[in-house]
Amino acid sequence: MFRKTLLLTLLITLLLAGCAPASTPTKAPASVATEAPVTEAPATEAPVSDAITVTDGLGRSVVLDEPAQRIVSLAPSNTEILFAIGAGDQVIGRDEFSDYPAEAASIESVGGSMGEYSVESIVALKPDLVLAAEINSPELVKQLEDLGLTVYYLTNPTTIEEMYINLEIVGELTGHDVTELVDSLKARVAAVDEKIMILSSRPSVFYEIDATDPAKPYTYGPGTFGDLLITRAGGFNIGGELTDAYPQISLEQIIVSNPTVILLGDAMWGVTVESVVARPGWETIEAVKANQIFPIDDNLISRPGPRLVDGLEQLAKLLHPGAFE
Repeated sequence: MFRKTLLLTLLITLLLAGCAPASTPTKAPASVATEAPVTEAPATEAPVSDAITVTDGLGRSVVLDEPAQRIVSLAPSNTEILFAIGAGDQVIGRDEFSDYPAEAASIESVGGSMGEYSVESIVALKPDLVLAAEINSPELVKQLEDLGLTVYYLTNPTTIEEMYINLEIVGELTGHDVTELVDSLKARVAAVDEKIMILSSRPSVFYEIDATDPAKPYTYGPGTFGDLLITRAGGFNIGGELTDAYPQISLEQIIVSNPTVILLGDAMWGVTVESVVARPGWETIEAVKANQIFPIDDNLISRPGPRLVDGLEQLAKLLHPGAFE
């Protein structure tokens, strides 16, 4: 009986298994090559370069990768500009005659006496900019350039307004904003212009640069800073009627012009009011008779930097003291 029951159970199990729906094997999905979603790269602007490209006074294209940090100045006016715009700490070399401001004296000199510079010293300082001026020859500029140095030749301004442009150029080369400085200088010049504009008289002026020969001293002729500043300060420069920029003028010419004011730019070399009064033949000149002889710092007149404005102010006060009381 037990065997029949077991056999019957086995038979039913097999029957049920045969009637069950066949299971469908699950295949692994075939590998489908799908394109990755296209992600459009964001538009990028060309990298901004800090390079500075400017054309100098010789028409040369001068390129700096970045504002200069190691500068050699080859002229007193350039040194004064660099300090005035806030780049004094970047000056590592200067010409022999750079004496303003006082801090310039501690900077290594590269020569310049009689126009002779120590090229070896300039190269050894490894400057990233040499700032030249019109007192430097184009041959020197080329020599330094051929040695792999970057040289910018700064042209002398012919007006005070052009001097502002020079400040802006040097500011760009050294990474300094000169807006505040230029605005201040413009305001000071405008104050002088405003006072001079309403004056009716223009005193005649003899400006003495060098009286090594008192009978034929040097003076400022047309187109010079001396002529420019005397005129803008409300004076008439008797040297402005001569031909040369820095002419010698004879005592006879001075007597004929009979200036009412004499300015001693050579006072820095020891020339005094007393020595002028004692010169033979000078006693007939109106300025000598009226004791209108004044020493003046010629560096304020001859150096084409921001102190030209100081020179203008001093000249205006000497020529028109009543207007500036």
